[in-house]
Amino acid sequence: MAPELGPLTRALIRLAGHGDDDRHVAAEICRAYVACLDVQGAAISLLTATTSRETLSATDPTAATLEDLQFTLGEGACVEAAVSGRPVLVPDIDDNVSTKRWPMFAGAVAEQTDVRALFALPLQLGTINLGVLDLYRTTPGPLRRHELHDALAAADTATLMLLAVPSHTGDAHSEGRPGTNAHRDGRLTDRLHADEDSECQQGGPQFTGADGLWLQEPGWDWPWWDGMWNDRAEVHQATGMILAQLDVPVQDAFVRLRAHAFAARRPLADVARDVVARRLVFTQDMD
Repeated sequence: MAPELGPLTRALIRLAGHGDDDRHVAAEICRAYVACLDVQGAAISLLTATTSRETLSATDPTAATLEDLQFTLGEGACVEAAVSGRPVLVPDIDDNVSTKRWPMFAGAVAEQTDVRALFALPLQLGTINLGVLDLYRTTPGPLRRHELHDALAAADTATLMLLAVPSHTGDAHSEGRPGTNAHRDGRLTDRLHADEDSECQQGGPQFTGADGLWLQEPGWDWPWWDGMWNDRAEVHQATGMILAQLDVPVQDAFVRLRAHAFAARRPLADVARDVVARRLVFTQDMD
C-alpha cells in the first residue's frame, strides 16, 4: 500500500496552481508549514549555496534574521542543507556537538534570537539544489516522527510548486514582513487555508485506498499535479543540456537557467521546455 500523505503535504497540494509568482507561493508554503507543524516560523531561500542567493519569504522577523545571519556569515544549517542536499536537523541550538560545524552562526543565533531548534530542508531537483526551507522553534526538541516525514514529503511538493510559477519582479521585499505575499485573490487564499488549518488540526484523513492508489477528492486538480512532475523532469533535463552547452558545473547551469527565466518573466518550467525542444540554446555570450 502506498504511504498516506500527511496533512501538510495535502495542504500544499490544495494550494498548488494558485500562486501569482514565486514569492507569493513561498509565503503560502511557509504559512502552511507553521500551521501544520510544531514550529514558530519558516523561511524559504533560493540558490542558497551560490552568490545568486535570495530570500523569497519569511514568516516573521526572527525567520528573516536567521536567513540574514547565514548569508552574512556564510555558514549555518541552511547553507549546509543546500550544499549537502540533505536535511539538517538541530533539535537544540545550544548543543555544541550539533552546531560545531558553524560556531559563529550558532553563537549569533543564541545571542540575537530566542530560537532553540532549527530544521533546514533542502528543496532538491535531483542533484540540483533549488533552495532551502528553514523552520525554527523557540523550545528545544526534535520534530515528531510523523511531522518530520510529512515535512520532508511536503518539501518535494514545495519544490514543484516553485518551479511552476514566474519569478517575482516587483520592488517590495518580503523578508520579515508577514502577510506581504498574500495572494491577490483573498477569498481564494482564505478558503484554501481554512481547508489547510482544518486538515492540520484533525491530523489529516485517510489518503490511500486498499489498492494503493491516491483517493481523488473533489476540487483537486490532478492533471495539473501530473504536469508539475513533468515540469520537474524537464527542468532537470534542461539543466543537463545547459551544462553541456556551456561546460559549467550543474549548479551554475541551473543558475543560468533561472536567471534567463527571471529576465524573461517566465516560469522556469516554460524556459526549460524551450531548452529541451532546442528552441533555446545557451551560449557563453548570453546575458
